[in-house]
Amino acid sequence: MNKLPLLLKREYWEHRGGFLWAPVWITGAILILTVLGIISAEVFRSNAHVQIGFSLDELRKSISADDIAKAANGLDIVQLVFVGVASVGLFFVTFFYLLGALYDDRRDRSVLFWKSLPISDTETVASKALTALLMMPLIVLAVATVAYLAFLVLVSAWIGAHGLNPLPAVLGSHPIGMLLRLIAMLPVSALWALPTIGWLLFWSAYVRSKPFLWAVLLPVVALIANAWLGALGAPHVDGNLFLASILGRLLFSVMPGSWAGASGISIGNEHVTFNMNDDHVVSSLDPSHVYGLLATPNLWVGVLGGLVLLACAVQMRRRRVETSV
Repeated sequence: MNKLPLLLKREYWEHRGGFLWAPVWITGAILILTVLGIISAEVFRSNAHVQIGFSLDELRKSISADDIAKAANGLDIVQLVFVGVASVGLFFVTFFYLLGALYDDRRDRSVLFWKSLPISDTETVASKALTALLMMPLIVLAVATVAYLAFLVLVSAWIGAHGLNPLPAVLGSHPIGMLLRLIAMLPVSALWALPTIGWLLFWSAYVRSKPFLWAVLLPVVALIANAWLGALGAPHVDGNLFLASILGRLLFSVMPGSWAGASGISIGNEHVTFNMNDDHVVSSLDPSHVYGLLATPNLWVGVLGGLVLLACAVQMRRRRVETSV
């Protein structure tokens, strides 16, 4: 275990472009759009014949405590937007990182060098899995938080220039509380992501070429073939929807927040929705709701399957060195 920190550093330095700079560029694009929006608002404000949105000058005269509370709720949602948009990029980076994590070493034959070191195959596979489970989400959270704080500075400066005091809304939001809740969700997200991580690492260790085709097309073709056999009346597995859910767990559970329902957080029989009119949007992400997922068999069946696939990836790592061009 004392070798794992060094192996994690290796993963970071080899893939820093995807791990760090991808979320930096994504959140940076949001900040650039924010600046462009402020500039556009000022340009239109100078034109007496054009009015878009609301007037800050009129808002300064009629703002109320309720308006400030709604503005604070809006800032909480903006923070979630920064994290959410960066997480979409994280999904693609993680997906292709895992596909190449063990395959690329064999393709360029650097696996021979790594096998000559006192590093076991279990430690190598564990470092790849931990990178996707914890290190990458933590980097995205850190980058998104810094970008959100920069957003607060930009918007506060713009509003302050128009004579409005942004502090009540900023202090009424929950930037630290939201961040702590997102960090608290990481263990649940990591457990939920294990099936995809195990599946992709297994194919990365097993195939001699084109791991993407094996990992993605094989289950898709199996699902389509099963539906086709069912339509013909031939022997097949009943429940295409069930098979589709398994396919979704294998390929998409590494997406941050994929355990949440499309319209909010759905855990067991509880349903918590996001609403900009709520008093505190941050309450929707209360750990008591999130950790309710630990009581569902769906999570633990996926964890078991992911661990089995990781064990298979370790075995394949020991046996396979060659690749085909």
